[in-house]
Amino acid sequence: MTISVNELITTAPGASCDADLAEGPWAFDLSPGYGPGASEDDVIPDPVVRPGQLPVAYQRMSDDELHARIRAAKETLGDRLVILGHFYQRDEVVQHADFVGDSFQLANAALTKPDAETIVFCGVHFMAETADILARPEQHVILPNLAAGCSMADMADEDSVEAAWEELMELYADEEGADEDTSDGRASVVPVTYMNSSAALKAFCGRHGGIVCTSSNAATVLEWAFEQGRRVLFFPDQHLGRNTGKAMGVPLEQMPMINPRKPGLGVDRQELLDARVLLWPGFCSVHKRFTVAQIDQARAQFPGVKVVVHPESPMPVVDAADAAGSTDFIRKFVAASEPGDVIAIGTEINLVNRLAADYPDRTIFCLDPVICPCSTMYRIHPGYLAWVLDGLLEGEVRNEIVVADDVATHAKVALERMLAALPK
Repeated sequence: MTISVNELITTAPGASCDADLAEGPWAFDLSPGYGPGASEDDVIPDPVVRPGQLPVAYQRMSDDELHARIRAAKETLGDRLVILGHFYQRDEVVQHADFVGDSFQLANAALTKPDAETIVFCGVHFMAETADILARPEQHVILPNLAAGCSMADMADEDSVEAAWEELMELYADEEGADEDTSDGRASVVPVTYMNSSAALKAFCGRHGGIVCTSSNAATVLEWAFEQGRRVLFFPDQHLGRNTGKAMGVPLEQMPMINPRKPGLGVDRQELLDARVLLWPGFCSVHKRFTVAQIDQARAQFPGVKVVVHPESPMPVVDAADAAGSTDFIRKFVAASEPGDVIAIGTEINLVNRLAADYPDRTIFCLDPVICPCSTMYRIHPGYLAWVLDGLLEGEVRNEIVVADDVATHAKVALERMLAALPK
C-alpha cells in the first residue's frame, strides 16, 4: 500500500521541515509568504501576492467526499476537461490527472487536447500561464489555488531583468559591430529564461531573440542560443545554468553570476566581456537543500548506491552524484535500474516517494532525510480541485489564468522555440 507524503508527515511530524504541512493549505492562503515547506524562508516580493481562499464547505469535506466529487465531475465533463498534474504534486491530486509530467511534458500534453474547453493545471502559477499562452483562444486555463506560486520564479522580476539587460547592452555596444549585433552576425547576448519564470519574462525573451528552456532540454537550448549569440543571459536559476554550461565545456570563470542590485551588476567589466553565460542569482528552495555530505552519508550507509540528482542542485552535488537530469530523466534512471539496486535521489519528495512505491523491489530514498515538499506545489489540494470542477458543472470558471494578449504574443515566440528544441 502506498503511503503518501502527507501521511508520512502526519505519522512522523518531527521528520518534516514543518509539521503544518499536514494541515489544509487554505490556512495559509491569505498569508504573505509561501507557506510551510522548502521555500517557507524565502522572501516573497510584495507585488507577487496571489491570494486565494477555499470556501469553508470544501475545507470541512472528508477526503472520500472530495475524491468522489472530483471523479463525478470528471465523468460529467468528459472530453471537455483535461487535468494536468506535475510530478511534484501530492499523490492525492496526481491520481486525478489525465497527464502527469514535468513542465516540458505538460506543455506538450496540453497541445494534444485542442478540443478540451478547460485545462485545469495542478502545478504552480507560471505553468498555468504557459498553458494559457499555448492554448486556443476559446480554451480556459484554471489554477486550482491562486496562492500556488514559485519562489524561484519570483526571484527574477521584469523590472530587474530589463535594467540588467540595458546595462549589458550599453557595455556590449563597444564590441565590434552595431547595436546588439556583432561582426559575425550573432547577437552580443541572448536571453534564456527557465520555464520557472513569469509570462512577462518569457515575453522579454521573445522580444529580444531569446528562448525558454526546461531542465529536460536546457543543453539543447543553450546550443541554440550559442548559435545565435556570443553569450547567454540565463535566469532565474543559477544552478541549472551553471551545471548545464559546465557539462557543455564552458569554463566556470566564463560563467559569472551577476547581481542586478549592485553597480556594474557586481561583476568586473572585463569578466562581463569575457563571459559566455551570465547567471542570475536565483535558485530552487527544494534542490538547494541537497548536499555532498548527504551523498557521502548515502554511500557510507549503502556501498554501491546509485545517486541521481536534479540539475537545479548546487554544482558540487551534481559533480558528486552518479547522474543528473530532469524529473523525467530521474524516472527513466530508476526504470533502467535492476531489482535489488539502491538509489538515492536528490529531488522533490513527492516524486521520490512515488518512485519508491512503483519499484518496491529496489531501495529508493531521498538524499535529504527531512520530508520537505515544494511549499507552493503543496498548495494544491483535492479540496481546491473539487471546488473548481464543481464550478465548471455550475457554468462558472473559477481561478482562471489569463495572460494579456501583448505579453502572450511575444512569450509564445520564445515558448515555440523551446518546444522545437527537443531534448537529446
